[in-house]
Amino acid sequence: MASAPDASRLPPPTAPPLPRPALMLQEWRDVAFWHWPLPPEEAAPLLPPGTRPDVLDGVTYVGVVAFRVARTRLPGGVPGGGYGEVNVRLYSVDGLGRRGVVFLSLEASSAHTVLAGRAAAGLPYMWSDVSVSVSVGADGDGDGDGAAYATRRRLPRSPGPARGRFRLRVGDPVDDPSPFERFVTDRWGLHTHHAGRTRWVAAAHPDWRLYRASPLGWDETLLERAGITRPPGVPSVLFSPGTDTRFAPGGALPRHR
Repeated sequence: MASAPDASRLPPPTAPPLPRPALMLQEWRDVAFWHWPLPPEEAAPLLPPGTRPDVLDGVTYVGVVAFRVARTRLPGGVPGGGYGEVNVRLYSVDGLGRRGVVFLSLEASSAHTVLAGRAAAGLPYMWSDVSVSVSVGADGDGDGDGAAYATRRRLPRSPGPARGRFRLRVGDPVDDPSPFERFVTDRWGLHTHHAGRTRWVAAAHPDWRLYRASPLGWDETLLERAGITRPPGVPSVLFSPGTDTRFAPGGALPRHR
């Protein structure tokens, strides 16, 4: 009989307090998670210095996450607007045990978000056309709620467009998340390499309302353009109506040669 996953290998189920006052609030809506298992040795070269792949039962995961940012609020309550986003991400842990996300790419339909994210945090935002559509019976048979996401990068167009189209059918609510479902959703920050240092940005939000989902189709080049050979097999898919997330700087990691 297989042993139960070690709970110490999972992120905490609720967000730790932010280390500093929040600098940004985002309202995330209609969130879809697509995940494939990935050998840790394939993820390791793509992570910033001072971090390593976070693993669960010997594997890590690569994810494609798509959603609407319904609203952004910046310091002083300044509104930052909304947009569509599709990101490719890996899962990381640093020397202090902080488990987070590393973004390999973030497709966003807001040009000013792309510029600000690159300049302020070194995040690999790409200006793209992103669409999000949620409806009842989107699979055509009237059974369940469906969602569709599409993105196509505006620039650069060589050596071929970075694009993606994803469709899913929403199923039953997740009342008791599995270790895998916790591993890929209970992520309370991100690691990014900016201005010569690896930095931690903390995040906090209420618990996800998750639903299991069935993939109805996916066609994408985002993983390949991010340096990942898409693993074979059908991805694991989750859906959430969304949550409101606060971000705060968490400081730089020690320098690594």
